[in-house]
Amino acid sequence: MSLHCATRRYLIDRYDVLTRQYAERVHGDANPEAKRICPRYNLVADILDQVERLDPDNLPGMESLTGVLLRAAEVEQPSDSSAGDDSEGRAVQDERERYRSMVRALPSCPDSRTSPLGYRRVLTTEESSAWRLPLRRRWGVEDGIWHPMLAGPVPTGVLVLADAAVMHTEGVEVVRRALRGMGRQRVVELREYGADYLLDVEMFSPRYSGAEGLWTDAHEDWLAYASHEGTVAFGGALADAIEAHWPDLDRWRWHGWGHLGTVPH
Repeated sequence: MSLHCATRRYLIDRYDVLTRQYAERVHGDANPEAKRICPRYNLVADILDQVERLDPDNLPGMESLTGVLLRAAEVEQPSDSSAGDDSEGRAVQDERERYRSMVRALPSCPDSRTSPLGYRRVLTTEESSAWRLPLRRRWGVEDGIWHPMLAGPVPTGVLVLADAAVMHTEGVEVVRRALRGMGRQRVVELREYGADYLLDVEMFSPRYSGAEGLWTDAHEDWLAYASHEGTVAFGGALADAIEAHWPDLDRWRWHGWGHLGTVPH
């Protein structure tokens, strides 16, 4: 568990470092260097996706786990093809070896234990499909879209906020606290594209990430939805809990698309 956790921590931290470096280079007009950083952070994100397909509650033995973690670096990248840019290919191979060296060194490192990370596991394709079906039946989700992006008025009982409400730690913690008060421990996250997850409440952030998101749990008595139009909506038991425990909630309420009342395209 320590090895798996430390590997996840390394990848999460490494991704943060690389994306910050990329932003600095782009803004500083160092575009050739930024071009070499981009494939690095894409690789790190893809390796993390592979690593988080393992269930932290049911990990294999140390030797088998080490093999799985090392093989995660082999995830295919665009620069692996012969048509790929040479400098990008070298950057990807260097990043792969950096990761492999870290994995090999961790078991013998006295300080390899790291602070625990919340549970997060990538769902299988079958699991994702099974979770999406009741969202259509129970909540009226259409092709991954929910209120206020559906045609027609927002139903009573659906709480729609400006996404700025959850773009700061305090807002996200109010939502997590509401779920903990309901006795909930794990949440399902379903994205417009990319990986879907089962994760601890402590890792739940109902935010637009470049991909729209839907969230619920095994009780299916609540739903959250983050849209690309700057809204985050809550329904069911979670909406009620948020209304009851967010003192300045009114400042974040969404007030519609304007006097025309149309959904933007």
